[in-house]
Amino acid sequence: MKVIAFPRTLQGSGASRRLRNSGQTPGIIYGGTEAPVTIALDHNALFHALKKEAFHSSILDLELDGKTQQVLLRDFQMHAYKQLVLHVDFQRVDATHKVHKKVALHFVNAEVSPAVKLGGAIISHVMNELDVSCLPADLPEFITVDLSKMEAGQSIHVNDIALPAGVTAVTHGQNLTLAIASVPAGAVAAEAAEEEAKKK
Repeated sequence: MKVIAFPRTLQGSGASRRLRNSGQTPGIIYGGTEAPVTIALDHNALFHALKKEAFHSSILDLELDGKTQQVLLRDFQMHAYKQLVLHVDFQRVDATHKVHKKVALHFVNAEVSPAVKLGGAIISHVMNELDVSCLPADLPEFITVDLSKMEAGQSIHVNDIALPAGVTAVTHGQNLTLAIASVPAGAVAAEAAEEEAKKK
């Protein structure tokens, strides 16, 4: 994905306010061997880009002064109640150095799992994103979590999923729970009553 940025020379809250009033968002690029650079971006283009999942977890081509550099979105601040992006941070990326990033989890095949089809279970997502480490070229847009073999009462953990080549989960030694298949209490009681009725 491509991002077009403009140089920003004026600093301070007054300058940032004027920038926002003119339809732009202040930002910064940092990291690598170069000094941090203050930038401005078109607010509407940035606002729409932030709605795309890929913008948060992909290497972005940021164009500034006719030169393109690779960056990651690191942070952004939104106004408390207006649809307004107040500030955005990008980090430069080095193709030879691993990056550490949160990547969205896409849960698939819940409806065909034994847990749902046979057990009447409800699958709850415990986590919606996962911390990963990899080289920039290997950074996935999202990670798929296949729930097709999940049984009622089971949970699925980080160690149960296949990560893309070159990608490792940053879990600090924990086998984190991603999803749980639990049978609603009412369904368990109804099943027990049905069993009891059969015995009579």
